[in-house]
Amino acid sequence: MSNKHGTAIVAGKTRESSGTKTFIRRAEQFGLIVVWLIMIATFGYLQPATFLTWSNLSTILGSQAVLVVVTLGLLIPLTANDFDLSIAYTMTLSSMLIAVMNVNHGIPIGWCILAALVMGAAIGVVNGLLITIFRIHSLIVTLGVGTFIHGVTLWISDSMTISGVSMTLINAVIVQRLFGIPLEFYYAIGIAFIIWYLLEYTAFGRRILFVGRGREVARLSGINTDRVRITCLAASGFLGALAGVLYTGTQGAADPVSGVSYQLPAFAAAFLGSTCIVPGRFNPWGTTVAVYFLVTGITGLVFLGFSSFIQEMFYGGALVIAVTLSQLVRGRQEQQF
Repeated sequence: MSNKHGTAIVAGKTRESSGTKTFIRRAEQFGLIVVWLIMIATFGYLQPATFLTWSNLSTILGSQAVLVVVTLGLLIPLTANDFDLSIAYTMTLSSMLIAVMNVNHGIPIGWCILAALVMGAAIGVVNGLLITIFRIHSLIVTLGVGTFIHGVTLWISDSMTISGVSMTLINAVIVQRLFGIPLEFYYAIGIAFIIWYLLEYTAFGRRILFVGRGREVARLSGINTDRVRITCLAASGFLGALAGVLYTGTQGAADPVSGVSYQLPAFAAAFLGSTCIVPGRFNPWGTTVAVYFLVTGITGLVFLGFSSFIQEMFYGGALVIAVTLSQLVRGRQEQQF
């Protein structure tokens, strides 16, 4: 009887421990979404006439699609354990290249977009080659390249905003809507879906994850780690340029400076996104949720009367908190294995 009683106690403790672990996993997966919904409810209660309106929702979803695409671009090299500090500069150069070619030289918008996307991918390849050939840390290379192309942007624009971009692009990005939401939102969601499928269901996506978790182990296993890293950075550059296309369509113009401000919130959202949906791993759905979580917070605070400086404080604080939470979640998962 005593043995049976002892076995029952152990089994009960095992079930309790398993239930606790399951609860913790679910809290990590969906905690950010729950907090986001609470935030929406709070701001909606405090500002029901302005915050909880369809026009405000559609504005948030549509206007922040550019930030979603930039963050998704960052996510790919981050998964391979590389940083791309040039992505916001690539976005700005892409936007300015489209404006200069289309407005100043009368080149059809389709060719301008194609040139911008090729340019973005080329910048990513250059980043990757410098990192892998000379074995320089990605932070240093991409920061240097980013600063260089920012100078190029100022040069080709003569440090001036260029407006008058083709209405074809503006219509395709922000004027045309589905359910009242600009099409650029759906472009961003489509990109998130493609990246999710790539990472979860393709051999190359698995190689990216493998390289990110242990580069030397991946190399010894026969994976061409340099090729994987270069491809990831090329994809990041391409998506940075695509974000520039959307940015130009959203603004109807190209600004040589303002696009750089997307860098900090993109990193904050990428790290914050790695704490939900698939905790401990950079993932596109968590990243998308994190972007709109941050934007909802800033929008609500602005509606409550806070000045514009709250944006920098919110994003800066969010980045520190996100990196801390990401490390805690990743460390806990590594202990389990």
